[in-house]
Amino acid sequence: MLPEEARHWAVGALGGGRAVVSATGLREGANPWLLRFEPADRLEAAVLRLGDPADPGDRRRFGTEVAALRLAGRHRLPAARLIAVDPDGSSAGALAILTTVLPGHSRIPRVASAERLRRLGATAAALSAIPVRPRPELPLRTRSIADVDFAARRRAQGSTALLDAAQERLGQLAEPAGPTVFVHGDLWHGNTLWSGDRLTGLVDWDCAGAGAPGIDLGGVRFDAALNFGLPAAEQVLHGWQRATGGQAHRLAYWDLVAACCSLADMAYTLPVLRDQGRDDLDAATLGRRRDAFLEAALAGCG
Repeated sequence: MLPEEARHWAVGALGGGRAVVSATGLREGANPWLLRFEPADRLEAAVLRLGDPADPGDRRRFGTEVAALRLAGRHRLPAARLIAVDPDGSSAGALAILTTVLPGHSRIPRVASAERLRRLGATAAALSAIPVRPRPELPLRTRSIADVDFAARRRAQGSTALLDAAQERLGQLAEPAGPTVFVHGDLWHGNTLWSGDRLTGLVDWDCAGAGAPGIDLGGVRFDAALNFGLPAAEQVLHGWQRATGGQAHRLAYWDLVAACCSLADMAYTLPVLRDQGRDDLDAATLGRRRDAFLEAALAGCG
């Protein structure tokens, strides 16, 4: 349930004179919250994200989200606009970010058109066109979902021979050099919004930072392969190349990096995929698709 103090803060941030008439949880029925207001003469709805001010990780992620949304806004990327921020929880009773609502939905189709997949690649390319130097709010990123140590979790929970081989191969390869760019850091279908095959927004910027273009390209290629099969990743690449007019640098390396951001048993992904409408997928299918992606990346690395 949405805390009452946060509800009052959101109303106050909009200038008062209205009431929250509904609060709908957007992630498995909880935080972040879609708020609807009455009267709706100025703003009908907004999205409220809350965090724990006593948690250093939450404070870090909120700082990154705010910085990323501001940068995305300056470059007219498809991201929500910041309305208000409580950076320490002193007013909202929690860390709080209030943003505009983007059109569209994040439900993942069972079959993706080539145009949708190419649009994902073009979106990764648009991010990579923005040069960014690492700074505290947008730190250096070397892979997606930087807060999770997947290799450590595999050591604790069990791995597979193929994942171990991929991790070992990564350790033998030099990370590609080059200038850092704006990376979303968790670019997958569930963090995109769509109206038909038109991408209308990117959400959840708390893993953003400065890094290599291949981080987002590899991440969204891996996601496409998991959701739709290995050929879908090539459509993503086609969209990237069409948008940039060039070839992706060290593609197989970044595919390896992306696929190593996973656990041996892909069942851990099922709740969030089902929340996005993909109740047709199971752990065995996802595991086979992950392994096919890994094998192709290993072959590409030589």
